[in-house]
Amino acid sequence: MYILAINPGATSTKFALFDNEVELFREDLKIPREKVSQYKTLVDQLDDRYESIYESIKQAGYNPEDIEIAVGRGGILPPVDAGAIAVTDELIDYLLHNSEVLHPANLGASIAQKFVDQAKSCVAYIYDPISVDQLDDIARISGLKGIERKSIGHMLNSRAVAIKHAEDTNTPYDTLNLIVVHAGSGITVTAHRQGRMIDLVGDDEGSFSPERSGGLPLRPFAQLCYNEDVKGVTKLTRHEGGLVSYFKTNDVREIEALIDSGNEEAAIVLEAMAYQIAKSIGELSTVLKGDVDAIVISGGFARSNRVMNWIKERVEFIAPLNIYPGEFELEALSSGGLRAYQGKEKIQYFK
Repeated sequence: MYILAINPGATSTKFALFDNEVELFREDLKIPREKVSQYKTLVDQLDDRYESIYESIKQAGYNPEDIEIAVGRGGILPPVDAGAIAVTDELIDYLLHNSEVLHPANLGASIAQKFVDQAKSCVAYIYDPISVDQLDDIARISGLKGIERKSIGHMLNSRAVAIKHAEDTNTPYDTLNLIVVHAGSGITVTAHRQGRMIDLVGDDEGSFSPERSGGLPLRPFAQLCYNEDVKGVTKLTRHEGGLVSYFKTNDVREIEALIDSGNEEAAIVLEAMAYQIAKSIGELSTVLKGDVDAIVISGGFARSNRVMNWIKERVEFIAPLNIYPGEFELEALSSGGLRAYQGKEKIQYFK
């Protein structure tokens, strides 16, 4: 059974082809920034991304028409529960034309549907979109009436590594209390209570990251908003914040090279990022009332032993750490789609 997992990003389309649970091959198809800037709308990118995947599969020696399950990254929807959502015309229309943010991930459903349209027999899903919402009601209160805390973050990878930890420890996911850190260009820390993500510290509330500012002191930030328009503030805090704002790079390895050469500013800023991640872990440990079975860390810079050790020395009194370097989004899409297809998970329909 061929399963295609599709993860569109800002300047690339990542995909992998699986035979049941065995990965056959994967690619990261880069899109030059100058080409991205030529697209006037999100829909303009759709055919190019689909055709590049289709041709890559053929060049690898496989027939795209043999794909039986196509699973796209979810994109930005209104709050939905975790799991698989069937790709329908209504879902595609919302993601392409009505979503609050026209993120490249919104193309995942449409690309998956294109494989359904040309395949001999294929179904399409999205899985664990960015807006998966399982928050306890108390977690929604922000402190200012009219503004509600939202469940927006790296839900796909967060749930994937939580489930992977459960499998690796031979413990059902729905019996565990976990704190999961997604450590990438943005940082999301989630509290999992017996199979549900009941609270989170998102990347606009908690630690700064390689690209994002994280939570900022409110009064100076308010003054910044008076001096910039919405696009300017968003660019500054989401793409030019964090390590980029200090060192003009989002690569933790480059910061570590500066530290090794004796750069004291690099040392304290990078440790501050680890310090703030640890604070978020500590914060969510109170949500679980101290009953934490494990702290699970995943993402790109989970490969940094230096950063992981800084976090570990501050939080290992809470629970043991289990580190999964890298991201598991394509694996999560594939395995989630397979479970839905086999009837092991209920398939949702977007309304």
